[in-house]
Amino acid sequence: MTVTTADSTRSTAADTGARTADAADVITGARERIDALDDRIIGLIQERMAVSAVIQGARITSGGRRVNLSREMEVLGHYSDALGKPGTTLAMTLLELCRGRV
Repeated sequence: MTVTTADSTRSTAADTGARTADAADVITGARERIDALDDRIIGLIQERMAVSAVIQGARITSGGRRVNLSREMEVLGHYSDALGKPGTTLAMTLLELCRGRV
């Protein structure tokens, strides 16, 4: 994004918190990339939820429980190993989303 007027520079700086037009350009571009990544992450979470529903359906149909706690512990460990303590929180949120509503 090229800023050509003082007014638009102030507006862009206000939107991004940057003090220069160059910094505002970097921030704007990076935010667009983050928004695209967030869209992909949301899509992957929705796909994970659908796959989890298939697994739960097969487990319940076979007479098993809806949730497999030992598997959930594996998932928690995987996220914790990769991302540390915040990974555990993220994994808990994913597991909650993927448990479905029964």
